[in-house]
Amino acid sequence: MRRYESYKDSGVEWLGEVPSHWNLIPNKYIFKLRKNVVGKRSNEYDLLSLSLKGVIKRDMENPEGKFPAEFDTYQEVKEGDFIFCLFDVEETPRTVGLSSYRGMITGAYTIFETNNVDKKFIYYFYLNLDSDKRLKPLYKGLRNTISKETFFSFNTFIPPLSEQQKIAQFLDDKTAKIDQAVDLAEKQIALLKEHKQILIQNAVTRGLNPDVPLKDSSVEWIGQVPEHWDVKKLKFVSKINQHTLPENTNGSLSIKYVDIGSVSFENGIEKVENFSFKNAPSRARRLANKGDIVVSTVRTYLKAITMVKEEYQDCIFSTGFAVVTSNECLKDSFFELYAKSDAFTEQVSVFSKGMSYPAINSTDLSNLWITVPPLSEQQKIADYLDTQTAKIDQAIALKTDHIEKLKEYKSVLINNVVTGKVQV
Repeated sequence: MRRYESYKDSGVEWLGEVPSHWNLIPNKYIFKLRKNVVGKRSNEYDLLSLSLKGVIKRDMENPEGKFPAEFDTYQEVKEGDFIFCLFDVEETPRTVGLSSYRGMITGAYTIFETNNVDKKFIYYFYLNLDSDKRLKPLYKGLRNTISKETFFSFNTFIPPLSEQQKIAQFLDDKTAKIDQAVDLAEKQIALLKEHKQILIQNAVTRGLNPDVPLKDSSVEWIGQVPEHWDVKKLKFVSKINQHTLPENTNGSLSIKYVDIGSVSFENGIEKVENFSFKNAPSRARRLANKGDIVVSTVRTYLKAITMVKEEYQDCIFSTGFAVVTSNECLKDSFFELYAKSDAFTEQVSVFSKGMSYPAINSTDLSNLWITVPPLSEQQKIADYLDTQTAKIDQAIALKTDHIEKLKEYKSVLINNVVTGKVQV
């Protein structure tokens, strides 16, 4: 892509030079503030939200997340309006959106109309600023807030209208193709993950021999199992929560703490926090040894399940975990895979109590059913799944890397075009 014929200094360090014919225009000539509170008419509007995917409609029939008791303080959004989040700017993943819908949104956001500009060009310009939090010099206060006066005095470099339209159309076309490629890769990842789960489920409930005689396990979530396998309750093949830190632990003791949110179904332990015991959360109590399996018993939909590897055996785990120690009938490597199978996680889900904060107690957990093949077969299954799932994980990693590169290319493309580094 070629550059423009001539450039001038923008006077903005991060922006550098801009095309000579682009004009510097204060936002007060571009944006017009508008706030119409919906009041008692909220039932006439779709509920909107500002997300990483832009302005989206919320599903009022099947709500996810928190909703207020009433929407009287929400404000009207028209198609083509800009929605800005001008507070907590540094922490908010996406602070600008261009609405394609008529609806309502929280009164905490700021709604603008635009004058004499191409809306999509302005959107891409501010999307680019938001990606790198370029409005940081405008923040004030503890909540990183941009006042409306400060926002209106901020200058935007604007090409002629016909050029704005050309840039917007170019970026619409290019980003749509990139988004399609990202969407395809994400669907492929979802299929790979589904295949991985099916592979695990089949291996830990049916074994590796497709011709083995089967029997009914009498457990809905397990189905048929090989005739020579046992099916037992977890409490007969393990111990649960054997060790905890006592209340009289020295307050100055340094601990490494693992919370529920620090463990993911796919990656295991992702974060360890350091505390002195006296400053640690009150739930920092569970002790675990190498080879133990930790299973989330609160917010069970997270499926925070993993084996404790040697590097984490000196960590203290949240009481929101059950620490399961296998006995001589059960290999740790097999049980970790079984615990991540649908045969186990569906049982956890069924016996969890509570809607918004589902939890299962240790007694109910201990009564869940598990397949128990002969030890030698458990090891073969674990070895097989380690090899096969590693291949799938590698394929997922490649797809994930491809997605990151596509997103990076999209970001660079938008930046280069809306700042005039290249001509379209």
